[in-house]
Amino acid sequence: MKLGFRDGVLYDKNRSNWDANGPRPISWSLWYPAADEARESDATERSWFKKAAIARNAPIRPDLLPHPLVLLSHGTGGSAAGLEWLARRLAERGFAALGVNHHGNTGNEPYRAEGFACLWERAPDLSFMLDHSDDWLGDLSCSIDMTCVFAAGFSAGAYSVMLLLGAVAQFSQFEPSRMKSGGARGPREFPDLADHIPTLLRSSDVFRDSWSRMSKSYRDDRIKAALLCAPGRSVLGFSEESLKAVDAPALILVGDADRAAPAEECSAWLHARLRRGSLSIFGGGLGHYVFVPEGTALGLAFAAELFTDPPGVERAAIHDEIADLSAALFQDSTVEAIA
Repeated sequence: MKLGFRDGVLYDKNRSNWDANGPRPISWSLWYPAADEARESDATERSWFKKAAIARNAPIRPDLLPHPLVLLSHGTGGSAAGLEWLARRLAERGFAALGVNHHGNTGNEPYRAEGFACLWERAPDLSFMLDHSDDWLGDLSCSIDMTCVFAAGFSAGAYSVMLLLGAVAQFSQFEPSRMKSGGARGPREFPDLADHIPTLLRSSDVFRDSWSRMSKSYRDDRIKAALLCAPGRSVLGFSEESLKAVDAPALILVGDADRAAPAEECSAWLHARLRRGSLSIFGGGLGHYVFVPEGTALGLAFAAELFTDPPGVERAAIHDEIADLSAALFQDSTVEAIA
């Protein structure tokens, strides 16, 4: 199969960017099965991630039925490109996959404390893409099924997806009142995050407006089922009442040696509060970053810890298994919706 790819940027005029001088940007990437005659080319930019060849702006493969859509939400400080491994595997299985870069919380632009603290702003990015599908679908509008939509997220992306399913946040993970003496004051990518929040609450109207929306419901009933990869401690901020009301199927996957988001503390906690959740813990000493792409020589040189697995583990094989599990979940949910 040839892999089609398109990308672009949309702007949410109902939300400000963090600088308060324009609308919130939402850059996006779309992967899909390309037509057989499409011409592929290898990625030319240097990257930490191994990527497949793509057919940029190619026509979509003309299948009998439209391709279901999977929304993708990256981990904190990551990017849509960090889920290319899942997107292309879903495309091989007949899906289209749409990822976005979450403003202020993505490596595609300078990090912002606001983007790391206000994780609830990520869910509306995904709903916005569904609301404005005419702006990115173009000639693919008859070939991607906008009535059959799923979501998948890694780490903070799993938090984003849970918001779409109806989870409601009671508090932000790193707000100062929640800090334990000697505990982490921010994620790996922004270790002093908690120290910025009081100043932002005093000085930034945009931040205060977002902070006031913390406990809003971002449920989007267009999402039929979800894949949650290694949800982080941020999910502990969800109200248990809202989790019990989630009625879409959710598959939670996590490694048994995840130190960033320990399985028992995060994934098992979430699973116990979902009526239609299922949990699979991968054995073999797998850590948090098994859910990011395989690394290039450049990636291994600069951040070997992101791309190194225990001896005998083939990350590509784990990714194949994850894609099989997620495709089965989405296909079963499609049949259920039709029935």
